Amino acid sequence: MVPPDGHVHSEWSWDAVEGSMERTCARAVEIGLPCVAFTEHADFTRWTLSGAPPPGVRAQVTEDGMFVPPAFDVAGYLECLQRCRERFPELRILSGVELGEPHWHVTESTRLLDTGAFDRILGSVHSIRTGDGRFLEVGDAYRVGEADPAGRAADVLRAYLAEAARMVRASDTFAVLAHVDYALRSWPAEAGPCDPAMFEEEFREVLRALADTSRALEVNTKGPLRPEIVRWWYDVGGDAVSFGSDAHDPAALARGFPAAAAMVQACGFRPGRHPYDLWVRA
Repeated sequence: MVPPDGHVHSEWSWDAVEGSMERTCARAVEIGLPCVAFTEHADFTRWTLSGAPPPGVRAQVTEDGMFVPPAFDVAGYLECLQRCRERFPELRILSGVELGEPHWHVTESTRLLDTGAFDRILGSVHSIRTGDGRFLEVGDAYRVGEADPAGRAADVLRAYLAEAARMVRASDTFAVLAHVDYALRSWPAEAGPCDPAMFEEEFREVLRALADTSRALEVNTKGPLRPEIVRWWYDVGGDAVSFGSDAHDPAALARGFPAAAAMVQACGFRPGRHPYDLWVRA
């Protein structure tokens, strides 16, 4: 069974420059995907850039180097979602949002969710707070500092995981923790290979906090998520997993899902009752 894709971006996300909700839905029907959730970015953190901004993104860069993501156009998004539901009735299309660091932005997150517009709510950490009060996207954080590359990278990864644990404990606004391994994506080559087992206790701390709240862990295939992290999730009592391609263009929809589904089953989880359900402990 192909799992539902619970983490997809379209043109309504500020960084999905190749995104298209309509073409993504057509792709979902083509590959036999039972369900797709368009979880668009709602980011409120202003990042300090250490270099040039990503090409093509729809965001403001201030004179002092602050990267300011734009507001999420909820009305336009929902109109587009309804058109796609009418055009693709055979596909279950969920509304959704990916909240960036909602524990830092309680008022903004609450105001957005009070619209009641979203079926699937993800929580994610993309940045860390520095000692001088700045916010750096994780990829930028790896490039800042005087420490040796390996030591600096380890410090950034630990800071990221500590922030993820704080978000889980401080915010109940989301149902699924997105890409717990986000910081591994940009791990610097000059730091040498990264073995998640070296950070097992830090990962487990996040997973234990999440398991205590009966929320789901996302198996994000953009990385892809390493199987040992899913096994740790099972070990700490995790109840459910969600699958997410984190696609920012239609071609990436459900990438790596067959292998991810086999891995998740080997770790002790099985499909839910319906094709669009989360997977649960066997």
